[in-house]
Amino acid sequence: MTPVTFPSTFLWGASTSAYQIEGAVREGGRTPSIWDTFSHTPGKTVDGDHGDIAVDHYRRYPEDVALMAELGLDAYRFSISWSRVQPTGRGPAVQVGLDFYRRLADELLSKGIKPAVTLYHWDLPQELEDAGGWPERDTAYRFAEYAQLVGEALGDRVEHWMTLNEPWCTAFLGYASGVHAPGRTDPEASLKAAHHLNLAHGLGTSALRSVMPARNSIAVSLNSSTVRTVSQDPADLAAARKIDDLANGVFHGPMLHGTYPESLLKATEEITDWSCVAEGDLVLINQPLDALGLNYYTPALVSAADAAAGGSRADGHGASAYSPWPGADDVMFHQPPGEQTQMGWSIDATGLHDLLMRYTREAPGLPLYITENGAAYDDKPDPDGRVHDPERIAYLHGHLSAVRRAISDGADVRGYYQWSLMDNFEWSYGYEKRFGMVYVDYATLERTPKSSARWYSEVARTGTLPPVEGV
Repeated sequence: MTPVTFPSTFLWGASTSAYQIEGAVREGGRTPSIWDTFSHTPGKTVDGDHGDIAVDHYRRYPEDVALMAELGLDAYRFSISWSRVQPTGRGPAVQVGLDFYRRLADELLSKGIKPAVTLYHWDLPQELEDAGGWPERDTAYRFAEYAQLVGEALGDRVEHWMTLNEPWCTAFLGYASGVHAPGRTDPEASLKAAHHLNLAHGLGTSALRSVMPARNSIAVSLNSSTVRTVSQDPADLAAARKIDDLANGVFHGPMLHGTYPESLLKATEEITDWSCVAEGDLVLINQPLDALGLNYYTPALVSAADAAAGGSRADGHGASAYSPWPGADDVMFHQPPGEQTQMGWSIDATGLHDLLMRYTREAPGLPLYITENGAAYDDKPDPDGRVHDPERIAYLHGHLSAVRRAISDGADVRGYYQWSLMDNFEWSYGYEKRFGMVYVDYATLERTPKSSARWYSEVARTGTLPPVEGV
């Protein structure tokens, strides 16, 4: 029962994204993003919820930064609202939009907290979607111009950068299953979107490097999946190969190795001929990275359809008549045994350890960060106004223990960002799911650190996980 200690240089942080917390959707020239449009479309979100106010971080950021400092965070990962700084997705930046992020970064630095910027967390300017969105090649070039504008404005004060967050969700939940904005259900468009997101990453990385100090670190955050099978039957292994290609290889193949998996191209050849991949694209995408961000919540358990007793084509990413897995209609997903979070996601920290070890092999020498990890629970204040969430503490303890095991096994993991700093707009789930370490009363917007926030604060301050009894 010896306490588990992390390296002294390990970075302890928390993550958020712009549309989920900022509000102020019409301030300073900001125009609608695809999530403004989607969330205001009847039937797309729980209770018709939207991010018009969210948790009002745009106005309350000094209070929120002070809370981060009180909790002893080393770093804060936030995303930029593209339509706040470049409202049409084209042309010059709006300085009042950039000024908000300058003030936020300066406030963080004044409290000794490292700002970490994600350029794209799903909120494409609506005008670019009207022009075709991510299935159109031009969107990747617009992203590169946007990246350069933000890099020029913030590169002197922000050292940690991520181009994209979870491009899988953008491509396949946005354009295949339609449960995320823009709500399209076109398998071919989703695969084109995946390629153009890869291209945007490569072009954006080059654009950032052209305008920022060499000391700055550029990464991408992937929600790579740990894919497991119900058996070792060849058909089940083939099913896992399909899902692994669509969850992982479609992005890390080009980004890390400059190629798409042949098995992916074969499995999707009846959907697209991949003519969207122009000559030279893979070189543009395969830019050297300074780090890799990994987002992890739960593993996937799959089988071939003919071995799918009790399985379904649902995979925990929202109800839809359309699959987010183009070319994998013969694959079934299964609910792993054991405890689940409020999202219905199984709790299995071994999947995080396996993921870290995989990318230690996949990208040897590349530093790794956990850029999202956390759990949703039905948190409620007690009569004294305190919010106790022992289930989240247990979840964090297990997953941080898995991170430390991976470090001991040779993984170069440099930091951990908990998702999320505070309760917020949880996309199509509206305000129904609470992932925050800080409780938000949505009527008053009062912030209350949960018991897990105090626990995480102590871990961050000491670099030590208490023994299990301490949970």
